[in-house]
Amino acid sequence: MIKKRIKQTALQYGGLLTALALLILVFSLQTDSFFQIGTARLIANQIPELTLLAVGMTLVLIIGQIDLSVGSVMAFAGAVLGVLMAKHDWSLGFAILASVSTAAACGWVTGAIWIWFRIPSFIVSLGMLQIARGATRRLLDSKTLTIGSDVATISEPLPAIGLSPAFLIAIIAVFAAQFLISRTVFGRYCVAIGTNAEAVRMSGIRTAPYAIGVFVISGLLCGLAGLAPTSLMEAADPGAGSGIELSAIAACVIGGTSLMGGRGNAISTFLGVLVIAVLQTGLSRMSVEDANKQIITGMVIIIAVLIDTLRYNWEKSK
Repeated sequence: MIKKRIKQTALQYGGLLTALALLILVFSLQTDSFFQIGTARLIANQIPELTLLAVGMTLVLIIGQIDLSVGSVMAFAGAVLGVLMAKHDWSLGFAILASVSTAAACGWVTGAIWIWFRIPSFIVSLGMLQIARGATRRLLDSKTLTIGSDVATISEPLPAIGLSPAFLIAIIAVFAAQFLISRTVFGRYCVAIGTNAEAVRMSGIRTAPYAIGVFVISGLLCGLAGLAPTSLMEAADPGAGSGIELSAIAACVIGGTSLMGGRGNAISTFLGVLVIAVLQTGLSRMSVEDANKQIITGMVIIIAVLIDTLRYNWEKSK
């Protein structure tokens, strides 16, 4: 039994870990300062927001849907936090609670409209993207709002380990999501919905609460993700999170989450985030131009999608 589990774990994560090791090896040979503990800490403290968004996106993709609004909802949550603290003198704790609740409500709206009116989640989330971004600009008057140092503690590395509370929150979210997916009835039903929603309904299970619940969890994680850039800048930025939804989807796909639904893994998604972060950091250390970095990152994403599609077709043929 133990040998079987070890073999399954190696098959599940071995490819991603090998890819990470190769990237680290290549960049370590090309640059003098890459293979250092400081670089690892730098990468770790840069990825909390993408990790949280990608974990939420994993859950959404598992049920066979997509959420394009995560970046805008994250920015909206940051704006709510900033306005409450800077203009209304709310404490950090209550402001966080309000901002995360706001983001979760956005997720509920997206999920509820998709379920109740049968509008594709792609379209609904595209609308929510515009609404949340517009609301963010309205709240902040399209200007960066300085909050102050009270919020900075979320992104400040802890002296003992050199890692920020935001990163630790992201790691907790990864393992909590993995437990939810693999060890709970909720997670099993989500996988079943993504595999064959009609069969689930015909078996007498109401899919709506689970589907909407997934979007609420994704929204909640967007709210937590909004804490990272806001605390790092000590300000709420109306342009925060622009385009990050694409990176979140890319991390999921690199991690093996199926775009067709029914398959996903939060830990693999986290490894996908690390692949993207290591790739971008390494290219920056090599002084690669931004345009070339985008081309290389895009090629990696396309290759990952092709591999995912081929794997899906192969499994379907079997």
